[in-house]
Amino acid sequence: MAVRALVQVPKAVRRGEVFEVRTTLAHPMETGYRRDSGGRMLPRDIVRTLEVRLAGERVFAADLHPAIAANPFFAFTLVANAGGPLEIRWVGDNGFVHTETVTLVVT
Repeated sequence: MAVRALVQVPKAVRRGEVFEVRTTLAHPMETGYRRDSGGRMLPRDIVRTLEVRLAGERVFAADLHPAIAANPFFAFTLVANAGGPLEIRWVGDNGFVHTETVTLVVT
């Protein structure tokens, strides 16, 4: 499956300032409860977890369930005292893992 993920963070944030992170993942999120046109159950294929790390330290996490819409979008706030790599990792069914990394600049 070709994956497209977007991550938006400010170009720079001040030390101790609250800032917003926005991320979305292009993923169909098939629940496993629907049938195809031939009446066969479609296999479940969802993203189960979202984990965000800043300079290796976990700063946000979410457990996802079949009720989450396709192409899940998350927006959350963080406070950073130091910059570094901001790693966003999505893990799902069938061995799905996708990671996006952006550099957070703290002034």
